[in-house]
Amino acid sequence: QVHLVESGGGLVQAGGSLRLSCAASGRILSIYTMQWYRQVPGKQLELVAAITRGGSTNYVDFVKGRFTISRDNGKNTVYLQMNTLKPEDTAVYKCAADISKVELGPLMRYWGQGTQVTVSS
Repeated sequence: QVHLVESGGGLVQAGGSLRLSCAASGRILSIYTMQWYRQVPGKQLELVAAITRGGSTNYVDFVKGRFTISRDNGKNTVYLQMNTLKPEDTAVYKCAADISKVELGPLMRYWGQGTQVTVSS
């Protein structure tokens, strides 16, 4: 079994900051790309940021310059530093990771349960 557990969500005023963490545990050989997504009720899940095992990053336009994704491979953990938060950033943030469990085994995507981020105006 593989588990991803997010933490760090909460309530913050507009202009404030939060740092989300997502730790993977269980039977893990290697973790490849790790991502942060967010979902607002009634809307589709949307990708926020992604980071490869080597540290290459990619961001959706609406968070560029405000959010930073990073990871600690030794801790199987991915982070999302969110600065200059806006009310429209309010959502459930979920992490995902592409994980191989055995040598030459398939990559599978695992998901965390999500953490609520609420930004008040």
